[in-house]
Amino acid sequence: MNRMLISLLAVTLCMPAMAGIRQRKADKDTKQFRYEIECGGNAIQGTYLVKVWTYSKSKNVAENQCRKNAVHGVIFKGYGGGQGCVSQRPMANTPGVETQFEDYFKSFFADGGEFQKYASIMAGTTETVKVGKEYKVGVVVSVRKDDLRKALEAAGVIRGLSSGF
Repeated sequence: MNRMLISLLAVTLCMPAMAGIRQRKADKDTKQFRYEIECGGNAIQGTYLVKVWTYSKSKNVAENQCRKNAVHGVIFKGYGGGQGCVSQRPMANTPGVETQFEDYFKSFFADGGEFQKYASIMAGTTETVKVGKEYKVGVVVSVRKDDLRKALEAAGVIRGLSSGF
């Protein structure tokens, strides 16, 4: 009985640590920003609707990373047309901006970081495909592009649309 109680206690105490390890592994995957981004359909004014495919060894962790990858894609990659969408260029289209503002983006994309303000997962849109030893998880994310642009302009990361060319 005592051994059973001790084993149960040990498992209970280790579970948060194991979740932390999975999250760190996912963060490592995310640091490389291994994802694909595409149009997810037409969105309301001021937002983009994008479908993000994230790769991870854990299906649940990949779902959590999709919002981060969606915002990263809108800022740095842009996406092609399709599904009645117009292609979108990246917001930060100046070469080297990600390394120039590395400290800003490290904080911005940290767990619990500011990126969360600008992305919402659309319910019922998750697709999961097993690819080798990892999962490819696709989720449709709504990105509040107008608010994101204002925040990046205020931080000096990108120039305002009215600043001229």
